[in-house]
Amino acid sequence: MTNRRDGHHQEKTNTEDGKVEDRRSSTLLRVMNRWWMDIWKGNPPGPVLLIIGVITAILMSVPILYVIWRAMFAGLDSWQRLLGDRIPGLIWDTLSLMVAVTVAAIIIGVSLAWIVVRTDLPGRKWWQWLMALPLVIPPYVGAVTYIIVFGPSGWARDLWESSFLMALSDYPINIYSFWGVFMTLTLFTYPYVFLIAGASLRKMNKSFEEVARSQGMSTSQIFFKVNLPLLRPAIGAGAILISLYVLSDFGAIAMLRYVTFTAAIYYQRAGFDIPAASVLSLVLIVITVIILWIESYTRRKNKYYQTTNSYKAPDILPLGRWKPVAVFYVGLVFTVAVILPISVLIYWTAIGAGAGAIDNRFFGFAWNSIRVSGLAAIISMLLATPIIYLKSRHPSVISSTIDKLSYGGYALPGVIVALGLVFIFNNHIPMLYNTFYMIAIAFVVRFLPQAMQAGDASLSLVSPRMDEAARSLGYPAWKVMFKVVLPTIMPGVLAGGALVFVSSIKELPATLMLRPPGFDTLAVRVYYEASEAIYHQAAPGALLIVLVSIIPLHYLLKKY
Repeated sequence: MTNRRDGHHQEKTNTEDGKVEDRRSSTLLRVMNRWWMDIWKGNPPGPVLLIIGVITAILMSVPILYVIWRAMFAGLDSWQRLLGDRIPGLIWDTLSLMVAVTVAAIIIGVSLAWIVVRTDLPGRKWWQWLMALPLVIPPYVGAVTYIIVFGPSGWARDLWESSFLMALSDYPINIYSFWGVFMTLTLFTYPYVFLIAGASLRKMNKSFEEVARSQGMSTSQIFFKVNLPLLRPAIGAGAILISLYVLSDFGAIAMLRYVTFTAAIYYQRAGFDIPAASVLSLVLIVITVIILWIESYTRRKNKYYQTTNSYKAPDILPLGRWKPVAVFYVGLVFTVAVILPISVLIYWTAIGAGAGAIDNRFFGFAWNSIRVSGLAAIISMLLATPIIYLKSRHPSVISSTIDKLSYGGYALPGVIVALGLVFIFNNHIPMLYNTFYMIAIAFVVRFLPQAMQAGDASLSLVSPRMDEAARSLGYPAWKVMFKVVLPTIMPGVLAGGALVFVSSIKELPATLMLRPPGFDTLAVRVYYEASEAIYHQAAPGALLIVLVSIIPLHYLLKKY
């Protein structure tokens, strides 16, 4: 009798404990559900959309994190050896070049933007397009043409030796020097500042200048005290693009025999000294992060708003007696940065065509470039759409983190991205190692933000009410994105894909490091043929790259 009562009591206790556990579980689920809804501000995405975004963010960040991890465990010997005699010199060579190119490009870009946009320069509408053309010429292609013209066996030296100047002094130009690299990178990066500053000058309100003139200021005083402060955000945006480009450039630097961090990392990797390459990569990552932090900090501290509601277009200022000087200055920059390189490429392409350089082998390189760049563009378009949709329609800490991680590869040199992928694929995914898919993935990591920016611009014009209407009909978030939103923003998505395509065709260090045996692209062949001074074989590929690169320039000019 007692046993039965005790058993009944025990059963009752177990039942009550089970109910308490159920209540606790139910309470915990409610708390977690409320927390989840709070994170997404009451509008969480579907699981498919979120999973795609998370996987993309991991893909973008893992190569960089892997390089950092390897560098931290590279060994004390590697750190001591590099810190003692290598890293200080590389820091000086890299930062001095970056600062010099950035300052010079800002001066040239702002001055050209002012002359072309704000003055009565003859043919100013045409110059707005022509002065942006250096962007279609990759610096390593520009370096090839300058070696042909100004190098030790170049055209300029032949002219010098055939003239009376030979008796006065030796040939004064050394293209294989700091100044050769400085000139090359400056001439092919100033359009970043020119485009952004020109857009700001066109939007600048005339009212501010009228107030300044009423105070008795001259045109030059107005420029330095009114226009230049309002241009600081544009100058800062251009400066950060130029600084990051100089940090990441390999082709022009290698061809002109100047060594920065990017070149040193590539040479260490080529020599199979992976620990040293990892250490150098970590130092370069730290430098890049510091530069990005400085830019973000100064932008937050300095705000410039045009608060007046009565917008007036700025006046076109007469150049007067300075018109010949302005025409000469604009024409000189255009000649050195555009006419000279294009003329050299056309000249050597004609020779190459006559010598049979444009053959099946050349078309094989072109097909390899199109194949890997096209694959990268398709993947970028597929991955960019869910990320920008998450960020726009489901704002939260999670979607913001996914968005920021997706920009990780864009801010770092291709050589570091390639190094991270070598570590990952060689150790963990050997079936894809030494295949062209590795190159395509590297291009996606590097250039996905270009597809995201283009798609985001289109998505910002689409009302969220279209999504809400589709959701009210029972469509999940991922289906709304693909069935309703994607057809609407398709022009922007395709523009982003075009940007990724042409950027991938020009990318050199990642292709050099990741290409499988026998897989050469146009960029790789231009680099190798030019390094061996076989210019008639390098020129056709370089000219084709330049012609294809006109696509993103058209997009940029429409944007700005």
